[in-house]
Amino acid sequence: MLPHMDSKTLTATDLWNMSRVGQPEPASDGSWAVVPVTSYDIEGNEGTTRLWRVWADGSTRPLTNPDASGTAPALAPDGNAVVFMRKRADADKPQLHIMRIDGGEAECLTDLPLGVSAAGWLPDGSGLILAAPLLRGHPSVAATLEELDRRDGAPTEPVVTEDRIYRYWKRWLVGGEMHHLFHLDLSSREAVDLTPDLDDLIALDDPTGVFDVSPDGTEVAFTVDVAGVPHDRFRFAIHTVGLDGAPPQQLTSPHLLPAQQLRPRYSPEGRHLIYGVQREPDYYAAQVELVHHNRETGEEVSLAPEWDRSAGGWEYNSKGDIVLHAGHEGGMAVFVLPRGATSPTQLTRGLYAHGPRPTTGPMWLRVESPAHPAEAAVLDESGVRRVGAFNQTILDDLEMGATGEFTFGGANGAPVQAYIVYPPGFDRSKKWPLVHNIHGGPHNASGGSWHRRWNTQALAAAGYVVVSVNFHGSDSFGDDFTRSIRGAWGDKPAADILAATDHLIGEGFIDQDRMAIVGGSYGGYLVSWLIGRTNRFAAAICHAGVTDVLGQWASDITAGRETAIGGVPWEDMEAVQRWSPLAHTHGMATPTLIIHGELDYRVVVTQGLTLYGILKQKGVDARLVYYPDEGHWIEKPRNSIHWYREFMDWLERYIGRGPSQ
Repeated sequence: MLPHMDSKTLTATDLWNMSRVGQPEPASDGSWAVVPVTSYDIEGNEGTTRLWRVWADGSTRPLTNPDASGTAPALAPDGNAVVFMRKRADADKPQLHIMRIDGGEAECLTDLPLGVSAAGWLPDGSGLILAAPLLRGHPSVAATLEELDRRDGAPTEPVVTEDRIYRYWKRWLVGGEMHHLFHLDLSSREAVDLTPDLDDLIALDDPTGVFDVSPDGTEVAFTVDVAGVPHDRFRFAIHTVGLDGAPPQQLTSPHLLPAQQLRPRYSPEGRHLIYGVQREPDYYAAQVELVHHNRETGEEVSLAPEWDRSAGGWEYNSKGDIVLHAGHEGGMAVFVLPRGATSPTQLTRGLYAHGPRPTTGPMWLRVESPAHPAEAAVLDESGVRRVGAFNQTILDDLEMGATGEFTFGGANGAPVQAYIVYPPGFDRSKKWPLVHNIHGGPHNASGGSWHRRWNTQALAAAGYVVVSVNFHGSDSFGDDFTRSIRGAWGDKPAADILAATDHLIGEGFIDQDRMAIVGGSYGGYLVSWLIGRTNRFAAAICHAGVTDVLGQWASDITAGRETAIGGVPWEDMEAVQRWSPLAHTHGMATPTLIIHGELDYRVVVTQGLTLYGILKQKGVDARLVYYPDEGHWIEKPRNSIHWYREFMDWLERYIGRGPSQ
């Protein structure tokens, strides 16, 4: 029996009763910000996002009513109004709405056929730039409306394509949506397409942040996939387009284009642009470096060329310095790159901090930790402080487990970092069951954040010591460490997990007969690889796991597989199969829970079904949990609660709960 059972510990239901705090959008002086906050109706299986005005002193006031979502807020330059996306009815597409900050009813500004996804203000407040989708192959409002009318009530049609990339995560790109940029004039309410006939992606996901408006309001910088038909791979390049009707122009010559160009931002005076560059094709974890582009001369200079971290979320402040966030030693920190400097300076420590928004006053951002969900925060000369307290009532009633981190000798004796969460009421003198929480990617480090889907506090609350190892291949420890597993997925990471296990057993509080390995995506790969190599774990959970490396040629993204895996099947099948778990099934005997979603196009559902079928025929204890309406992640409240219940029941069945009696 667990100690402190009279106190409340975190459950999956608590996770969904908590609000999810989005990106703050501050006023120019930083005294307050608009913050989207999403709450969930578990029975209704949906969420509603409400906009709040949050002051830097921590006081709050709701801006929108709780009955209809208001998402993707953008604050007017004078701070007197905010625009956001809202659906009039469940079946409608989200349209742009505007309301005054001091109250009143929201007014709908658009009636575009597939709605609006993102908006940015012109500096003088006279209008906005909108990112709004149209149908691929029908790149105008009229053509999209005509095609929608044709499809209405028509029978389902077969999908036919010659594209290499024809679907993405859980949506089909063939016949799908492509975003255009529109100029919405507030006086006439007319939306003019600035990118007519564009039939390529400007973003893979949410287009918020992929475009920026020049300080004089005459030009927009944005990204476009220039790979072209037959869409063999993604190649995003910076383009600019004026509000005068001239066609878009690519910023740099096509022959100079590196792998990817990302997130353009104009300098405060408008003479320069910065953007991110990934120089290595087909490697999603390639370091993102910042490039400075002179709009007058076309000269481009790499900023901080010796810095070995990957930049993200960059913005100019009013002084012309660049603020950004970057993964750093397993966490996420905010940095500043002063004008003329060659290396960023770290501004935050001890918290997972991201999304910096500079103002003339304090900087706004979001912060979280393994013991605290994301919250709006401000950073000034006194440091970082959370503002608002949207989950404090729930948190006050919960007993969280203590958290920490440690470093141990991993593969070949190299130092490897890990996070640890202890169960509430942890007693070091007793023996506890161990759960390895193995991250995916493989290059997505366990960042010391609050994870909704793999919440280490929820696992620890059930009576487990939970460890998240940033094994070889994890980002935020330098490019060499990240690259060290390419072509050998199962080598050093597996050695790191086993070395961490030995280290923890040596600490004296782990029951080595009650240990489990759990993970999703690449984490599921490492789970399925390890159960074929060792029987030292009493239970395993493989969620959306890569079990058959050859099967990853059915993934939505196939470019770069040969480098990641070590070969291609038509040249060297032995190299492909060397690191494939299903090529090494003889030793598999660990009781394994397999979870997969039908709509998972990154790791297709047959990966999980095949592992399940093999384990059942071998006579190994196995259980399948299949979600017909989920993709790579479990995103719906009721499915998520079910997921956690299956997860915890499997662990309890094979490694029990709490300390040994």
